[in-house]
Amino acid sequence: MKIKTVLVANNHLKRVGGSETFTYTLIEALLKKGYEVEYFTFFKGEVSQRIERDLDVQFMSKSKYDLILANHNTCVNYLSKRGVIIQTCHGIFPKEEQPTQYADGHVGISKEVKDHVKTLGFDSEIIVNGINCERYYVKKPINTELKNVLSLSQSEPANAKILAACEALGLRFSKFNKNENSVWHVEDMINEADLVLGLGRSAYEAMACGRTVVVFDERAYFQSYSDGYMTPDLVKQCVENNCSGRYSKLEFTTEDLIDAFKKYKKEDGNALRELALTDFNIDIQVDRYLKYASTLTKKNSGLKLLFASWYQNHRMQKRIRKANKKD
Repeated sequence: MKIKTVLVANNHLKRVGGSETFTYTLIEALLKKGYEVEYFTFFKGEVSQRIERDLDVQFMSKSKYDLILANHNTCVNYLSKRGVIIQTCHGIFPKEEQPTQYADGHVGISKEVKDHVKTLGFDSEIIVNGINCERYYVKKPINTELKNVLSLSQSEPANAKILAACEALGLRFSKFNKNENSVWHVEDMINEADLVLGLGRSAYEAMACGRTVVVFDERAYFQSYSDGYMTPDLVKQCVENNCSGRYSKLEFTTEDLIDAFKKYKKEDGNALRELALTDFNIDIQVDRYLKYASTLTKKNSGLKLLFASWYQNHRMQKRIRKANKKD
């Protein structure tokens, strides 16, 4: 299959978040490789505006594409009739991350997700979260001794523990919660820290910036776990669960965080940057998507896809009207 036109889709592009940043990054990399790219979303906003303004990429205008790369089953169900479509499943919990039969191929961003998708009857390729390592890079070297700690946690209980650990060691503490204060250039905040705490994509972005990392958070939808202080060897293990804490399943207290902070070594930041370049670089991940796409063909008939698209659009229009009333 020769690929020229690509549509990249995400259910929502209103505010900065993990799948939104991934969508932007994926479009950047495809443009860099010379593809003709457009985007789709049900909910426009800050990130879709950036895609249009910064990348000069327009909203879906074609009836057919050579390849569609879609996050969320809502997008897949609606768009599958427009071309060969790959669904990327970013997690095992959210409803919209569950695989749909209307995708022609599935990608899991970790072994954990691949195994979950398999239990639901679908094969998938593992392609980990891709980071733009030219945007996320070492702008400012980290200190020889740990001084500055940044939390990318969205949890107040987690941040309370982190703050207590920082106070005990005399460290400067800062935090960023994307749900409370949307900041696009989070890489600038990361580059002011020596050590960053977060999960998944947040951890990978920090690694790409040459920061040391502690995988830790407390999320409402699963038990609080940590993978601890990251070394390259440990990352290669924890990536099986997307550095979510569910690989090691450590239940961290403030005292555990203090012990993790004491493991700080400046050279670990350099090593994690090198790992990001080889394991999380979006340019490499895009090549893997394209290679996988070359093996796929349409699975479903036109009539079946037309019904799926109509039904998904009907459901989404109700959600959009409801969201507009709230706004």
